[in-house]
Amino acid sequence: MKNVKATNKRAAIPNTQKNVSVSEIKHDTAVMKDGTLRAVLMVSSINFALKNEDEQQAIVSSYVSFLNALDHPLQVVIQSRQLNIKPYLEKLAAKEREQPNELLRMQIADYRSFVAELVNLGKIMSKQFYVVVPFDPLSNKKKSFWSRFSEVLNPAVTVRLKEDRFLKRKRDLDMRVRQIESGLTSMGLEVIRLDTQSLIELFYATYNPDIALSEPMPGMETMSVESI
Repeated sequence: MKNVKATNKRAAIPNTQKNVSVSEIKHDTAVMKDGTLRAVLMVSSINFALKNEDEQQAIVSSYVSFLNALDHPLQVVIQSRQLNIKPYLEKLAAKEREQPNELLRMQIADYRSFVAELVNLGKIMSKQFYVVVPFDPLSNKKKSFWSRFSEVLNPAVTVRLKEDRFLKRKRDLDMRVRQIESGLTSMGLEVIRLDTQSLIELFYATYNPDIALSEPMPGMETMSVESI
């Protein structure tokens, strides 16, 4: 009887996935539970203060043109995370083992210890800049009102998009992404669209900031995902 009660109690606890707005991630795109799509671009930064006056004016002019060309919302996300130095230290350790020269091997070991101690004492942080490009069929001006309204009436989009509908929306999203990439690169910024694996790692680190450093995300080929 106690086991039955314990099982029922565990079943009554809400699943964490129910509180996450992402339904699935595929084809370098995040599919939300309301049927909308998201693409995430990782964007570099520039030191505006170090530019001369002409360069600053050119950047501002490009930024104004970029904003005026937008006909849909954008989200800019800045994440600060403690610098994950573990992969670098592991690479140094491998180089240390491979080094035949004993003096160089000792120097690599000293340098590795110095870097590890510096990061632990200083709590060095890294910043990542992201631009989230959304696609909502309700706000898509290229479609007629009745076409957009009929998509909302279909309750299937609240769970999982059918493949043909997803591909149609993804094509529209990809057009937006290319427009955003062009506008950002005109300001001298480097832009990379996150692929499926990178998106999974981003959400994993966002929802699990404390354990993301000690337990890195495995590759997609090693994961088995249960549908909800």
